[in-house]
Amino acid sequence: MAYSTMTYEVKDNVGYVHFSRPEGANAVNPAFCSDLKNVILEIESDDDVRSVAVTAEGKVFCAGGDLKEFHAAGSDLAEVVAAMLEDLHDAIYKMNEIPKPFVAGVQGAAGGAGMSLVSAFDLVVSGESAKFTMAYTKVGLTPDGTSSYFLARHVGLRRMLDLTLTNRVLSASEAEAWGLVNRVVADEEIASAVTSLAQELASGAPNTAGVAKTVIYRGYESDLEEAGDFEAQNIVRAAGTNDGQEGISAFVERRDPKWTGT
Repeated sequence: MAYSTMTYEVKDNVGYVHFSRPEGANAVNPAFCSDLKNVILEIESDDDVRSVAVTAEGKVFCAGGDLKEFHAAGSDLAEVVAAMLEDLHDAIYKMNEIPKPFVAGVQGAAGGAGMSLVSAFDLVVSGESAKFTMAYTKVGLTPDGTSSYFLARHVGLRRMLDLTLTNRVLSASEAEAWGLVNRVVADEEIASAVTSLAQELASGAPNTAGVAKTVIYRGYESDLEEAGDFEAQNIVRAAGTNDGQEGISAFVERRDPKWTGT
């Protein structure tokens, strides 16, 4: 499927999503949201994809909402935003639900909806010069992109309020210290670091990283007994597979495992 704001390809069990509208700072607009929803549906249905690497072209990862397009919408802005967010939020819900890890690489800046999107990825690699800011209230708007769910959980309620109400700008090192990103690399190493991490995840036992992702998210939202029961259900299932038994055998025998996906 062809996309107007991003590209998508699969290689060696990794799905590569690349935002490709650098002239517009990869800003979020209706086309972007529709593309993101459709590419994630494509990822969901492709059994060859075991992990996903998300990067962007240009100097900015994602500048947030496309304010020029919003301005042009005039009195129709509310309807435009409502339709756009239906696609964006559906994309994020699906991304979180899919048992495949999504790894993002951020360069330049992630602002507004771009920062919200960053907070929704499973793992995030940041370039050392990247900046992060919410920026919503600065233009008279309120948070979207599920940031009230994901970002608040990553950084904590007080920091979420600080970021949202004051539009504080975080450096890459601050974003790492606050728990928004997992690691910081030199700017020129972003793409290679994201690729390496996604390939590492894809090369493990098929489905294991994805199911582990599901267990973690489900456990975070459950009470203690529900979390424990769901963990037990999944590790018992894994222990009954050939890959589960092969992984243990390979460790004991000090050799590389031979995964079969069964």
